[in-house]
Amino acid sequence: MSDNSDIEEEEQGPNLGEYEGERNDKDERHGYGKATLPNGDTYEGMYENGKRHGQGTYRFKNGARYIGEYMKNKKHGYGTFIYPDGSKYEGNWVEDQRCGQGKYFYINADTYEGEWRDHKRHGQGVYTYAETGTKYTGTWKEGKREGAGDLIHANHKYVGQWKEDRPEGKGKYVFDIGCEQHGEYIPVEQVKDDKGGEEEEQQAVIIPKWKAGVVTAITLAPEPDEEEEEEKKEEGEKPAETTEATEGAVEGGEEQAPAAETTEGEGAEGEAEAAPAEGAGEEAEKPAAEEGEQKAAEEGQEEV
Repeated sequence: MSDNSDIEEEEQGPNLGEYEGERNDKDERHGYGKATLPNGDTYEGMYENGKRHGQGTYRFKNGARYIGEYMKNKKHGYGTFIYPDGSKYEGNWVEDQRCGQGKYFYINADTYEGEWRDHKRHGQGVYTYAETGTKYTGTWKEGKREGAGDLIHANHKYVGQWKEDRPEGKGKYVFDIGCEQHGEYIPVEQVKDDKGGEEEEQQAVIIPKWKAGVVTAITLAPEPDEEEEEEKKEEGEKPAETTEATEGAVEGGEEQAPAAETTEGEGAEGEAEAAPAEGAGEEAEKPAAEEGEQKAAEEGQEEV
């Protein structure tokens, strides 16, 4: 699509056309004023030392108009240009050229939003095709797609390199169903068939041909809700594991400690019980001996 870059304003002379507004000591147009130029264009806005400078509106006799900033008679800064065919540019200007960030609305409803230089798409930008909804997002050079870029369709996209506004070199198609087809675009030169033309006037055109390669599966990223559930699940499992381990350690301690106490207690009790039994036997033997001695003494006294 054309960017309508050939519309020029008439140069402002010190007394060119009709003027109504403020002037400085040198009788130059200075401050706010209105001018009707000899070619039928009009300007209303700020002047400085005889030149359009600051905010203003320039209307062309063909219906085009510019509303924005000026510097020394040139569009410079931020401004909107509405072209005769109805297309429109909103963005930055440098010395009458579209330059910097800006958005262009084309007559067929296509749009380009991104970087500009010297009136051309240049740098990073996104071009949207209104009819299909397809988008190209990537690098531009002097109005053409050049370098890395993605061509995004409704249910798939192409990711690769571009040269002279066409895909060229290695790239891949990424499909929404979860697979990729790798390959490369090979430039093929073809002769443009002009009916009725001479062979010398025939022009060669380069057509990109897709050479398909391997098809690979891709891993789709989980939904945010699923990730949160997994994180919560993991967080819930970790305390459970810690609790089980702690309970196991406590239960093991309870089982081991009583067993040790029981063993020690049983041994002590066994020793304590055994000791009194031995003492009781000695005490039992002593009364029996004493009784025997008394009987023997009594028998001896009887005999005497």
